Amino acid sequence: MIVKNRTYGDVWQMCLSQIKEQTSDEEFSKWFKPIVPLDFDGTTLKLRVPNESYVYHIEKHFIPLLTPIIHQQFGLKTKLRYAVPQAEQPASTVVSDADMTAINTFATQTNTTNIKNPFVIPGIRKLVIDPQLNPNYTFDTFVEGDCNRLCRSAGFSVAVDPGATPFNPLYIYGDSGLGKTHIAQAIGMEAKQRRPSMQVLYVSMNKFQAQFTNAVRSGEINDFIHFYQMLDMLIIDDIQELAGKEKTQNAFFNIFNHLHLSGKQLVLTSDKSPVELKDIEQRLLTRFKWGLSAQLQLPDLDTKVKIIRNKALRLGADVPDEVVDFLADNINANVREIEGALSSLVANASFLGKKITVTLAKEILKVYVQFTQKEITIDHIQKVVCEYLGLPEEKFKSPRRTREIAQARQIAMYLSKQHTKAPLTIIGASIGGKNHATVLHACKAISNLMETDKVFRHQIEEIEKRVLAK
Repeated sequence: MIVKNRTYGDVWQMCLSQIKEQTSDEEFSKWFKPIVPLDFDGTTLKLRVPNESYVYHIEKHFIPLLTPIIHQQFGLKTKLRYAVPQAEQPASTVVSDADMTAINTFATQTNTTNIKNPFVIPGIRKLVIDPQLNPNYTFDTFVEGDCNRLCRSAGFSVAVDPGATPFNPLYIYGDSGLGKTHIAQAIGMEAKQRRPSMQVLYVSMNKFQAQFTNAVRSGEINDFIHFYQMLDMLIIDDIQELAGKEKTQNAFFNIFNHLHLSGKQLVLTSDKSPVELKDIEQRLLTRFKWGLSAQLQLPDLDTKVKIIRNKALRLGADVPDEVVDFLADNINANVREIEGALSSLVANASFLGKKITVTLAKEILKVYVQFTQKEITIDHIQKVVCEYLGLPEEKFKSPRRTREIAQARQIAMYLSKQHTKAPLTIIGASIGGKNHATVLHACKAISNLMETDKVFRHQIEEIEKRVLAK
């Protein structure tokens, strides 16, 4: 076919030139260079791709880039058709303009009652199923610690050798925000990376239930069950939502049995252990215990430090070690809240144009997280200030008013206002017998010096670090 006196091969080369300008060398070499144009009949451009994973990846990640280029070079009505070598996929040729991944529909819908069931499309025996995985959820981005090592290790084993380990099903449970969804999707991502043709699907139980309800209404329940029985790996999030749904439990029982007997992998997540689940048939509960039940726990101190540093790196933020330690030591929360707190700190520091310090962390994050309360007294602050400045406490508390002593008292007043709940009158009375106006003047003087003198600011930050290390 000639396109305005040019062969479709020449036009495709022009497309590649434009694509190369808008992608990295690695992306271009991996996803576009291996593509071969086979035919163009005026409306349909047929491209040969190495395997079906190319269809999935290109359709998911590069269509917004590819479509305008194809339309510009071949015409606005041009449609794409992908051809997969017979050795890779003997059943059929994959066509991009067919709705092969109806399950995609539920990914962007908020009204789950209108979710379409992902049934087999007539005439296509082999489907390319969108696994519904988030590419950001991988084992590389999962921070490992004592609190999650069993889950992580078992999950990786399942991803490497799905259906062939004793961990089938792999049942991951723990409170919200500890990383259940992350590790479950990481299993799917790793499995797909190792075996691109593997049929993997991640779905929440709420969406599974909505699909089941629609299938019952439309009389297509057999098709619904058949679709799920075609999978190589099924990842169900929030399995506890199955409670009380008798008919859905029966359908899931049939799906579970078929997949397990076929050596396919099941991964389930829940906020409860199998023995704590209520209103779920005993035959299902028994099957949930067949493999491995692994619990995710609240992160320990070392893991919190790793999480904060990992998140800071991803945010491109320079977070000092003392701030990392302060956050890890004071935030008693799940992974999601720890990451959210750090994001809030980094954002506020950027908007306010300030350096990330322990003082700023405490001030900003107190509205986002509940810090562990540690009693810091005025007397403790005075001792730390004297120790750092090498000033005897007797001189600090004496009536003398040398410049050295006056500044030490101002520093103590400033830190007492920052880190105690004592009224200004109490702070003044405890430090030199001064009134609240003197305390306010001292705080303002120290703040101004910190803004104009970097060496002085560093000294105050060091003293503050020692105060908080109590």
